[in-house]
Amino acid sequence: MSTPAPDSTAQKALTLKALHESDTILRVVNVWDAITTRTVAALPETKAIATAGHSVAASYGYADGEIPLDLALEAVARIVAATDLPVTADLDDGHGDAGETVRRAIGVGAVGANVEDRLRPLDESVAAVRAIVAAAAAEGVEFQLNARTDAIARGGDRPLDESIDDAIARGRAFLDEGASLVFVPGVLDRPTTERLVEGLGWRKLSVIGLPGALRAAEYEELGVARISYGPLTQRHALRAFRDLAVDLYGDGVVPEDTPPLN
Repeated sequence: MSTPAPDSTAQKALTLKALHESDTILRVVNVWDAITTRTVAALPETKAIATAGHSVAASYGYADGEIPLDLALEAVARIVAATDLPVTADLDDGHGDAGETVRRAIGVGAVGANVEDRLRPLDESVAAVRAIVAAAAAEGVEFQLNARTDAIARGGDRPLDESIDDAIARGRAFLDEGASLVFVPGVLDRPTTERLVEGLGWRKLSVIGLPGALRAAEYEELGVARISYGPLTQRHALRAFRDLAVDLYGDGVVPEDTPPLN
């Protein structure tokens, strides 16, 4: 597998940056291997590729967040090699050394990443963002860090208002250190989204399209920069695979509308 040319990686980072800063919300349909990447990249609507860490881990037989870094980066490298589009990678919590992890991810061609705070102390989370930004600068890449805060997803029993305030405080700190966007996972309704956009800035919030969430067009109207779908794409694919298996154990006939082999 060839190593991406540095100039190509730097240019793709600028392409992703422009997509994040566009007036149109960036929709990324998460992938986990080369074939899902090629399938999504072939669609004319696709502007960038995003990996799903949960899905990548599952494809190697690991629980979410437990995949070894070498395997995670191997998957990223294969995904980068399968497309000419910019690739942003889910790098979990940075695997113990967020700066070094991002340096290695850039080395295999990633031009952006999700890195999550897991509600660690704010100073530790800010230090990780600072290390990522410094590592990317040293590589000459305007890396697009989609800094994730779990203030709402891991908020537990505390009042939602308190979790929103925490998400804004953490997000602002990440943006001040050079993060491109702030990813706040959770089912974000309109009032919550409006508060987050007001607190973080127009086109600075990244969301996930979970069941029960707003439509992408609604998030766009509210000033959200990016929407992704995490492991839900793999779950849909696996459900279709399971349903086909059930049918094959029944009548044993592959459906006539099955696409031909290329």
